[in-house]
Amino acid sequence: MIKKKSVRSKSKKEQITGRRGNTNKKAKAVVVSTDQSSLLFKKVVAILESARSNVVRTVNNSMVIAYWLIGKEIVQAVQGGEGRAEYGKKVIKDLSEKLTKKYGKGFSTSNLWYFRQFYQVYSTRKPEILHKVCGELSSDVKLHKDSGVLDSMLQSVNKSNSIKGFSASLSWSHYRTLSKVENKNERLFYEIEAEKENWSIPQLERQINSFLFVRLLKSKNKNGVLKLINEGNVVKSPADAIKEPYILDFLGLSDIDKFHETELESAIITHLKDFLLELGKGFAFVARQKRIQFGDEYFYMDLVFYNCILKCYLLIDLKIGKLTHQDIGQMDSYVRMFDDLNIAADDNPTIGLILCSEKNEVIAKYSVLKESKQIFASKYMLYLPSEDELKREIKREKKLIDEKLDNRKKR
Repeated sequence: MIKKKSVRSKSKKEQITGRRGNTNKKAKAVVVSTDQSSLLFKKVVAILESARSNVVRTVNNSMVIAYWLIGKEIVQAVQGGEGRAEYGKKVIKDLSEKLTKKYGKGFSTSNLWYFRQFYQVYSTRKPEILHKVCGELSSDVKLHKDSGVLDSMLQSVNKSNSIKGFSASLSWSHYRTLSKVENKNERLFYEIEAEKENWSIPQLERQINSFLFVRLLKSKNKNGVLKLINEGNVVKSPADAIKEPYILDFLGLSDIDKFHETELESAIITHLKDFLLELGKGFAFVARQKRIQFGDEYFYMDLVFYNCILKCYLLIDLKIGKLTHQDIGQMDSYVRMFDDLNIAADDNPTIGLILCSEKNEVIAKYSVLKESKQIFASKYMLYLPSEDELKREIKREKKLIDEKLDNRKKR
């Protein structure tokens, strides 16, 4: 009589993995439980439905907060799994497929990873979400304050102590760009400036890529740095409006030895919108090759701008090569003549700026630039510098400023 081998029924775990016993863990399939996957999907759907119900009044802000909340749910879901890297990929993939099926485009795995990064970067924001009684949502998930999901999502930004929410003026694309800035203080500065100056996404990206924050730190003491971080760049004096160096990569001029100053000037006029952005706050274009007659002589100023915040003119002299004493003396004369012949009674004294391709530190130190509050010289660069290059530029400039302040204290 032949005995039949008893067949042991597979456990639920073995049915899923196709393996018996405790085999090699590396070969173990990643499993996301159906209940957990469904719960995460329902929570995200509730967030999206809540945001979209308020879309007419606060479309950008509601979606920014929604993406923050989605990122939070994803982080919490992934943290609860074993083998987090592979588990996280599986969670994101499942969620993407379900959301795409329900809502269409906008919920690719890449976007969901961005939502996760967004929450991680701004996890301390704690957006202020206020409850507002309205019609019931179609979702089966009941919304309540403890869950962090409400049927009306509002925000407020309080800059006096800490930022509690997200700016209604900035879109999701703005915050996605800001999330790439690693330094928290630098990121906050760009967020404030983008809101105040109404920067587009390309403008925000350019300011980040050209290290605007670092360039503005050059003349700031400790209190000035804190103000720059918490308030943005507040222009109250001529020095606040000057950068070191100026980044003119948008001009498309690569070889400085092969063009003349007039070509540099023409390129600036051609790209005037970009140049105004690089100049900074409050500047308006006035004239090119402005002619001034003084006695029997005519003088020509390369570029003239007006700053509506400081209520003063800015004269720019373009130089290829090293800064010289003659350049500084000429600008000093231009500023004096311009003040005598052109400014109105309510205008403040004119600012003179010499833009040179190479700044002579000795000339800058032992000239009228050392004590002047109205005449400046800055280097311009025709390419985006590396962070190390920029640090060297800032260090040199800061040394000159510190020496200038020490000399004033001794008097």
